[in-house]
Amino acid sequence: MTTSRLVGTAAFGVRAPIIREGDDLVQIVADSLLQAQQNGAFTIRDRDVVGVTESLLARAQGNYASIDAVASDAAAKLPGDFVVLFPILSRNRFSLILKGLARSGRKITVMLNYPCDEVGNPLMDIDQMDEAGINPFTDVLTEADYRRHFGHRFRHPFTGLDYIDLYKSLAVDDNIEVILANDVRAALRFSPHVLVANIHDRARLKNQLLKAGARTAIGLDDLLTEPVQGSGYNPDYGLLGSNQAGEARLKLFPRDCRPFVANVQQRLREMTGRQIEVMVYGDGAFKDPQGKIWELADPVVSPGYTDGLSGMPSEIKMKYVVDNELAGLDRAATAEALRQKIRGKSADLVGQEASLGTTPRQLTDLLGSLCDLISGSGDKGTPIILVQGYFDNFASD
Repeated sequence: MTTSRLVGTAAFGVRAPIIREGDDLVQIVADSLLQAQQNGAFTIRDRDVVGVTESLLARAQGNYASIDAVASDAAAKLPGDFVVLFPILSRNRFSLILKGLARSGRKITVMLNYPCDEVGNPLMDIDQMDEAGINPFTDVLTEADYRRHFGHRFRHPFTGLDYIDLYKSLAVDDNIEVILANDVRAALRFSPHVLVANIHDRARLKNQLLKAGARTAIGLDDLLTEPVQGSGYNPDYGLLGSNQAGEARLKLFPRDCRPFVANVQQRLREMTGRQIEVMVYGDGAFKDPQGKIWELADPVVSPGYTDGLSGMPSEIKMKYVVDNELAGLDRAATAEALRQKIRGKSADLVGQEASLGTTPRQLTDLLGSLCDLISGSGDKGTPIILVQGYFDNFASD
Protein backbone atom coordinates (compact mmCIF):
# COMPACT_ATOMS: atom_id res chain seq x y z
CA MET A 1 0.00 0.00 0.00
CA THR A 2 1.39 3.42 -1.00
CA THR A 3 1.26 6.11 1.67
CA SER A 4 0.22 9.51 0.38
CA ARG A 5 2.56 12.37 1.00
CA LEU A 6 1.22 14.43 3.91
CA VAL A 7 3.65 17.35 4.10
CA GLY A 8 3.98 20.01 1.44
CA THR A 9 6.06 23.16 1.86
CA ALA A 10 8.22 23.45 4.98
CA ALA A 11 10.67 26.17 6.02
CA PHE A 12 13.53 25.97 8.51
CA GLY A 13 15.48 28.76 10.15
CA VAL A 14 19.15 27.79 10.26
CA ARG A 15 21.54 29.29 12.77
CA ALA A 16 24.88 30.63 11.64
CA PRO A 17 28.00 31.93 13.38
CA ILE A 18 28.42 35.67 13.89
CA ILE A 19 29.59 37.08 10.57
CA ARG A 20 32.45 39.55 10.33
CA GLU A 21 33.88 41.53 7.43
CA GLY A 22 35.96 39.33 5.16
CA ASP A 23 34.36 36.03 6.21
CA ASP A 24 33.87 33.38 3.51
CA LEU A 25 30.09 33.55 3.59
CA VAL A 26 29.68 31.06 0.75
CA GLN A 27 31.40 28.35 2.80
CA ILE A 28 29.70 29.40 6.03
CA VAL A 29 26.23 29.09 4.46
CA ALA A 30 27.05 25.65 3.04
CA ASP A 31 28.60 24.43 6.29
CA SER A 32 25.64 25.69 8.37
CA LEU A 33 23.18 23.80 6.20
CA LEU A 34 25.25 20.60 6.23
CA GLN A 35 25.63 20.74 10.02
CA ALA A 36 21.86 21.17 10.43
CA GLN A 37 21.32 18.17 8.13
CA GLN A 38 23.78 16.07 10.11
CA ASN A 39 21.89 16.96 13.30
CA GLY A 40 18.73 15.54 11.75
CA ALA A 41 16.85 18.79 11.17
CA PHE A 42 16.15 17.92 7.53
CA THR A 43 17.53 16.14 4.48
CA ILE A 44 18.57 18.46 1.66
CA ARG A 45 16.77 17.68 -1.61
CA ASP A 46 16.80 18.84 -5.21
CA ARG A 47 14.91 22.11 -5.80
CA ASP A 48 15.15 23.19 -2.18
CA VAL A 49 15.50 26.93 -1.79
CA VAL A 50 18.13 28.58 0.41
CA GLY A 51 17.58 32.17 1.48
CA VAL A 52 20.37 34.29 2.97
CA THR A 53 19.42 37.57 4.61
CA GLU A 54 20.87 40.67 2.95
CA SER A 55 22.42 41.92 6.17
CA LEU A 56 24.61 38.83 6.41
CA LEU A 57 26.08 39.44 2.96
CA ALA A 58 26.52 43.18 3.51
CA ARG A 59 28.35 42.49 6.77
CA ALA A 60 30.67 39.97 5.15
CA GLN A 61 31.38 42.52 2.40
CA GLY A 62 32.05 45.26 4.93
CA ASN A 63 29.52 47.39 3.06
CA TYR A 64 29.32 50.26 5.54
CA ALA A 65 29.44 54.02 5.18
CA SER A 66 29.81 56.90 7.61
CA ILE A 67 27.39 59.81 7.71
CA ASP A 68 30.33 62.01 6.74
CA ALA A 69 30.54 60.08 3.46
CA VAL A 70 26.81 60.75 2.97
CA ALA A 71 27.38 64.46 3.61
CA SER A 72 30.29 64.63 1.18
CA ASP A 73 28.42 62.88 -1.65
CA ALA A 74 25.29 64.97 -1.13
CA ALA A 75 27.32 68.19 -1.23
CA ALA A 76 28.98 67.07 -4.47
CA LYS A 77 25.75 66.07 -6.22
CA LEU A 78 23.34 68.76 -4.98
CA PRO A 79 24.61 72.21 -6.01
CA GLY A 80 22.61 74.23 -3.47
CA ASP A 81 20.05 74.10 -0.68
CA PHE A 82 17.70 71.22 -1.40
CA VAL A 83 14.43 69.46 -0.64
CA VAL A 84 14.39 65.90 0.67
CA LEU A 85 11.23 64.53 -0.89
CA PHE A 86 8.96 61.93 0.71
CA PRO A 87 11.27 60.06 3.11
CA ILE A 88 9.75 57.30 5.19
CA LEU A 89 9.25 57.81 8.93
CA SER A 90 11.95 55.60 10.37
CA ARG A 91 14.76 55.83 12.89
CA ASN A 92 16.47 52.75 11.50
CA ARG A 93 16.01 53.51 7.80
CA PHE A 94 16.18 57.27 7.40
CA SER A 95 17.12 59.27 10.49
CA LEU A 96 20.85 58.58 10.17
CA ILE A 97 20.76 59.42 6.45
CA LEU A 98 19.16 62.76 7.31
CA LYS A 99 21.80 63.32 9.98
CA GLY A 100 24.43 62.90 7.28
CA LEU A 101 22.59 65.15 4.83
CA ALA A 102 22.39 67.85 7.50
CA ARG A 103 26.20 67.85 7.64
CA SER A 104 26.37 68.81 3.97
CA GLY A 105 26.31 72.50 4.88
CA ARG A 106 23.05 73.11 3.00
CA LYS A 107 19.64 74.19 4.17
CA ILE A 108 17.29 71.20 3.90
CA THR A 109 13.52 71.22 3.52
CA VAL A 110 12.11 67.82 4.41
CA MET A 111 8.80 67.33 2.59
CA LEU A 112 6.73 64.56 4.15
CA ASN A 113 3.75 62.69 2.73
CA TYR A 114 0.60 62.81 4.81
CA PRO A 115 -1.43 61.38 6.46
CA CYS A 116 1.16 58.59 6.18
CA ASP A 117 4.37 57.82 4.33
CA GLU A 118 4.65 55.47 1.35
CA VAL A 119 4.86 52.35 3.49
CA GLY A 120 2.01 53.33 5.80
CA ASN A 121 3.71 54.91 8.83
CA PRO A 122 1.15 57.47 10.08
CA LEU A 123 1.95 61.11 10.70
CA MET A 124 -1.52 62.03 11.94
CA ASP A 125 -4.91 60.56 12.70
CA ILE A 126 -6.77 60.45 9.39
CA ASP A 127 -10.16 61.14 11.03
CA GLN A 128 -8.75 64.23 12.75
CA MET A 129 -7.34 65.32 9.40
CA ASP A 130 -10.82 65.07 7.88
CA GLU A 131 -12.40 66.92 10.81
CA ALA A 132 -9.85 69.73 10.39
CA GLY A 133 -10.92 70.14 6.76
CA ILE A 134 -7.44 69.38 5.43
CA ASN A 135 -7.32 68.27 1.79
CA PRO A 136 -4.30 65.93 1.38
CA PHE A 137 -4.45 66.28 -2.42
CA THR A 138 -3.93 70.04 -2.45
CA ASP A 139 -2.96 71.46 0.94
CA VAL A 140 0.65 72.24 1.81
CA LEU A 141 1.16 72.37 5.57
CA THR A 142 3.99 74.08 7.37
CA GLU A 143 5.21 72.76 10.69
CA ALA A 144 3.21 75.57 12.34
CA ASP A 145 0.08 74.44 10.49
CA TYR A 146 0.64 70.88 11.63
CA ARG A 147 1.11 71.90 15.26
CA ARG A 148 -1.97 74.12 15.16
CA HIS A 149 -4.11 71.17 14.11
CA PHE A 150 -2.42 68.29 15.93
CA GLY A 151 -0.05 69.80 18.49
CA HIS A 152 2.30 67.20 19.93
CA ARG A 153 -0.51 64.76 20.64
CA PHE A 154 0.06 62.30 17.80
CA ARG A 155 2.76 59.67 18.25
CA HIS A 156 3.66 56.75 16.03
CA PRO A 157 1.67 53.80 17.40
CA PHE A 158 4.65 51.42 17.47
CA THR A 159 7.66 53.64 18.21
CA GLY A 160 5.92 56.34 20.27
CA LEU A 161 7.88 59.00 18.36
CA ASP A 162 6.94 62.39 17.00
CA TYR A 163 8.86 62.17 13.72
CA ILE A 164 8.75 65.87 12.99
CA ASP A 165 10.53 66.51 16.29
CA LEU A 166 12.96 63.67 15.58
CA TYR A 167 13.89 64.89 12.12
CA LYS A 168 14.22 68.51 13.26
CA SER A 169 16.54 67.40 16.07
CA LEU A 170 19.06 66.13 13.50
CA ALA A 171 19.75 69.63 12.15
CA VAL A 172 23.13 71.31 12.14
CA ASP A 173 22.75 75.00 13.03
CA ASP A 174 18.97 74.74 12.59
CA ASN A 175 19.27 73.85 8.89
CA ILE A 176 16.23 71.52 8.67
CA GLU A 177 12.69 72.71 7.95
CA VAL A 178 9.73 70.33 7.71
CA ILE A 179 6.67 70.72 5.49
CA LEU A 180 3.84 68.35 4.59
CA ALA A 181 2.51 67.95 1.04
CA ASN A 182 1.60 65.26 -1.47
CA ASP A 183 1.90 67.18 -4.73
CA VAL A 184 5.48 66.62 -5.86
CA ARG A 185 5.55 70.03 -7.57
CA ALA A 186 5.22 71.76 -4.19
CA ALA A 187 8.86 70.88 -3.54
CA LEU A 188 9.96 73.41 -6.14
CA ARG A 189 8.54 76.26 -4.08
CA PHE A 190 11.43 75.71 -1.69
CA SER A 191 14.33 74.75 -3.97
CA PRO A 192 15.02 73.74 -7.59
CA HIS A 193 17.25 70.96 -6.24
CA VAL A 194 15.46 67.87 -4.96
CA LEU A 195 16.69 64.64 -3.41
CA VAL A 196 13.97 62.02 -3.84
CA ALA A 197 13.89 59.79 -0.76
CA ASN A 198 10.85 57.80 -1.88
CA ILE A 199 11.63 54.12 -2.41
CA HIS A 200 9.22 52.55 -4.85
CA ASP A 201 8.07 55.48 -7.04
CA ARG A 202 11.44 57.21 -7.24
CA ALA A 203 11.88 57.04 -11.03
CA ARG A 204 8.41 58.47 -11.67
CA LEU A 205 8.91 61.26 -9.14
CA LYS A 206 12.26 62.26 -10.63
CA ASN A 207 10.63 62.53 -14.06
CA GLN A 208 7.74 64.59 -12.69
CA LEU A 209 10.15 67.00 -10.99
CA LEU A 210 12.24 67.49 -14.11
CA LYS A 211 9.13 68.13 -16.20
CA ALA A 212 7.99 70.66 -13.60
CA GLY A 213 11.26 72.61 -13.87
CA ALA A 214 13.60 71.10 -11.28
CA ARG A 215 17.26 71.78 -11.97
CA THR A 216 18.37 68.73 -9.99
CA ALA A 217 16.30 65.61 -9.31
CA ILE A 218 18.31 62.73 -7.89
CA GLY A 219 17.40 60.02 -5.42
CA LEU A 220 18.85 58.17 -2.48
CA ASP A 221 19.68 55.54 -5.08
CA ASP A 222 22.08 58.07 -6.65
CA LEU A 223 24.13 58.61 -3.48
CA LEU A 224 27.03 56.30 -2.57
CA THR A 225 26.84 54.44 -5.84
CA GLU A 226 30.63 54.29 -5.65
CA PRO A 227 33.09 54.60 -2.74
CA VAL A 228 33.33 57.99 -1.04
CA GLN A 229 36.28 58.48 1.30
CA GLY A 230 36.83 54.72 1.26
CA SER A 231 33.22 53.94 2.17
CA GLY A 232 31.05 51.05 1.14
CA TYR A 233 28.71 51.60 -1.78
CA ASN A 234 25.98 50.06 -3.90
CA PRO A 235 26.06 50.75 -7.65
CA ASP A 236 22.40 49.78 -8.12
CA TYR A 237 20.61 51.15 -5.07
CA GLY A 238 22.93 53.66 -3.41
CA LEU A 239 21.56 54.45 0.04
CA LEU A 240 18.27 52.63 -0.50
CA GLY A 241 18.00 49.54 1.66
CA SER A 242 20.47 50.90 4.23
CA ASN A 243 20.09 50.47 7.98
CA GLN A 244 21.54 52.20 11.00
CA ALA A 245 24.66 50.38 12.19
CA GLY A 246 25.76 52.72 14.98
CA GLU A 247 25.58 56.38 15.95
CA ALA A 248 27.35 57.54 12.79
CA ARG A 249 27.46 54.56 10.45
CA LEU A 250 25.10 52.92 7.95
CA LYS A 251 25.04 49.35 6.69
CA LEU A 252 24.28 49.50 2.98
CA PHE A 253 22.29 47.06 0.86
CA PRO A 254 24.66 44.30 -0.33
CA ARG A 255 26.22 44.39 -3.78
CA ASP A 256 27.35 41.60 -6.14
CA CYS A 257 24.45 39.41 -5.03
CA ARG A 258 24.21 37.49 -8.28
CA PRO A 259 27.78 36.08 -8.10
CA PHE A 260 27.23 35.26 -4.44
CA VAL A 261 24.09 33.14 -4.99
CA ALA A 262 25.71 31.39 -7.95
CA ASN A 263 28.73 30.52 -5.80
CA VAL A 264 26.55 29.20 -2.96
CA GLN A 265 24.60 27.08 -5.44
CA GLN A 266 27.82 25.66 -6.87
CA ARG A 267 29.31 24.95 -3.42
CA LEU A 268 26.16 23.14 -2.28
CA ARG A 269 26.11 21.11 -5.50
CA GLU A 270 29.71 20.05 -4.82
CA MET A 271 28.98 19.15 -1.20
CA THR A 272 25.55 17.51 -1.56
CA GLY A 273 25.10 16.58 -5.22
CA ARG A 274 21.78 18.46 -5.14
CA GLN A 275 20.54 21.24 -7.42
CA ILE A 276 19.43 23.94 -5.01
CA GLU A 277 18.10 27.43 -5.70
CA VAL A 278 19.58 30.31 -3.73
CA MET A 279 18.44 33.87 -3.06
CA VAL A 280 19.40 36.89 -0.99
CA TYR A 281 16.36 38.38 0.75
CA GLY A 282 15.57 41.57 2.62
CA ASP A 283 12.20 42.90 3.71
CA GLY A 284 9.17 40.82 2.87
CA ALA A 285 6.43 42.27 0.68
CA PHE A 286 3.45 42.17 2.99
CA LYS A 287 1.27 44.62 4.92
CA ASP A 288 0.49 44.51 8.62
CA PRO A 289 -3.32 44.54 8.89
CA GLN A 290 -3.29 46.07 12.38
CA GLY A 291 -0.76 48.86 11.97
CA LYS A 292 -1.45 49.33 8.22
CA ILE A 293 2.29 49.39 7.57
CA TRP A 294 3.74 47.79 4.45
CA GLU A 295 6.90 45.92 5.39
CA LEU A 296 8.88 46.56 2.20
CA ALA A 297 11.29 49.40 3.01
CA ASP A 298 14.01 47.82 0.85
CA PRO A 299 14.07 48.70 -2.87
CA VAL A 300 13.42 45.03 -3.76
CA VAL A 301 12.63 41.88 -1.81
CA SER A 302 15.52 39.98 -3.39
CA PRO A 303 18.57 41.74 -4.88
CA GLY A 304 19.97 38.48 -6.22
CA TYR A 305 18.75 34.95 -6.98
CA THR A 306 19.57 31.93 -9.13
CA ASP A 307 17.86 31.33 -12.47
CA GLY A 308 15.40 28.75 -11.15
CA LEU A 309 13.66 31.44 -9.10
CA SER A 310 12.76 33.67 -12.05
CA GLY A 311 9.14 34.23 -12.96
CA MET A 312 5.79 33.69 -11.27
CA PRO A 313 4.04 30.54 -10.05
CA SER A 314 1.42 28.98 -12.30
CA GLU A 315 -1.14 27.48 -9.99
CA ILE A 316 -4.66 26.13 -10.17
CA LYS A 317 -7.10 27.29 -7.51
CA MET A 318 -8.05 23.92 -6.08
CA LYS A 319 -11.17 24.97 -4.25
CA TYR A 320 -12.56 26.73 -7.33
CA VAL A 321 -12.04 23.66 -9.51
CA VAL A 322 -13.47 21.33 -6.85
CA ASP A 323 -16.56 23.49 -6.34
CA ASN A 324 -17.23 23.92 -10.05
CA GLU A 325 -15.65 21.56 -12.57
CA LEU A 326 -15.52 18.55 -10.26
CA ALA A 327 -18.71 19.06 -8.30
CA GLY A 328 -20.67 15.83 -7.86
CA LEU A 329 -17.71 13.43 -7.92
CA ASP A 330 -16.94 11.33 -4.85
CA ARG A 331 -13.86 12.09 -2.75
CA ALA A 332 -11.51 9.62 -4.44
CA ALA A 333 -12.60 10.54 -7.97
CA THR A 334 -12.30 14.23 -7.16
CA ALA A 335 -8.75 13.80 -5.86
CA GLU A 336 -7.64 11.82 -8.90
CA ALA A 337 -9.28 14.24 -11.36
CA LEU A 338 -7.65 17.15 -9.58
CA ARG A 339 -4.22 15.51 -9.78
CA GLN A 340 -4.68 14.94 -13.50
CA LYS A 341 -5.71 18.55 -14.03
CA ILE A 342 -2.68 19.81 -12.14
CA ARG A 343 -0.31 17.55 -14.09
CA GLY A 344 -1.75 18.82 -17.36
CA LYS A 345 -1.95 22.50 -16.47
CA SER A 346 -0.51 25.21 -18.72
CA ALA A 347 2.66 27.03 -17.78
CA ASP A 348 0.68 30.27 -18.12
CA LEU A 349 -2.76 30.31 -16.49
CA VAL A 350 -3.23 34.07 -16.53
CA GLY A 351 -6.85 34.89 -17.32
CA GLN A 352 -8.11 31.32 -17.01
CA GLU A 353 -10.92 30.56 -14.59
CA ALA A 354 -8.99 27.68 -13.03
CA SER A 355 -6.48 30.18 -11.62
CA LEU A 356 -9.15 32.54 -10.25
CA GLY A 357 -8.06 33.83 -6.84
CA THR A 358 -4.41 32.81 -7.05
CA THR A 359 -1.67 35.32 -6.23
CA PRO A 360 0.24 36.44 -9.36
CA ARG A 361 3.48 37.58 -7.71
CA GLN A 362 7.13 36.99 -8.46
CA LEU A 363 8.52 33.81 -6.94
CA THR A 364 11.25 35.78 -5.21
CA ASP A 365 8.71 38.14 -3.63
CA LEU A 366 6.72 35.22 -2.25
CA LEU A 367 9.76 33.26 -1.11
CA GLY A 368 11.49 36.35 0.28
CA SER A 369 8.42 37.21 2.33
CA LEU A 370 8.34 33.66 3.70
CA CYS A 371 12.04 33.83 4.56
CA ASP A 372 11.64 37.21 6.25
CA LEU A 373 8.79 35.93 8.42
CA ILE A 374 10.76 32.83 9.42
CA SER A 375 13.98 34.67 10.25
CA GLY A 376 12.27 37.64 11.92
CA SER A 377 13.91 40.99 12.51
CA GLY A 378 15.12 40.52 16.08
CA ASP A 379 16.98 37.88 18.03
CA LYS A 380 16.01 34.56 16.44
CA GLY A 381 19.55 34.12 15.14
CA THR A 382 18.52 32.26 11.98
CA PRO A 383 19.72 34.37 9.04
CA ILE A 384 19.73 31.37 6.68
CA ILE A 385 16.44 29.80 5.62
CA LEU A 386 15.89 26.44 3.95
CA VAL A 387 12.56 26.06 2.14
CA GLN A 388 11.53 22.58 1.03
CA GLY A 389 8.66 21.47 -1.17
CA TYR A 390 7.90 24.92 -2.50
CA PHE A 391 7.66 23.71 -6.08
CA ASP A 392 5.56 20.66 -5.16
CA ASN A 393 1.80 20.52 -5.49
CA PHE A 394 -1.16 18.25 -4.74
CA ALA A 395 -0.12 15.96 -7.60
CA SER A 396 3.45 15.49 -6.34
CA ASP A 397 4.40 12.03 -5.04
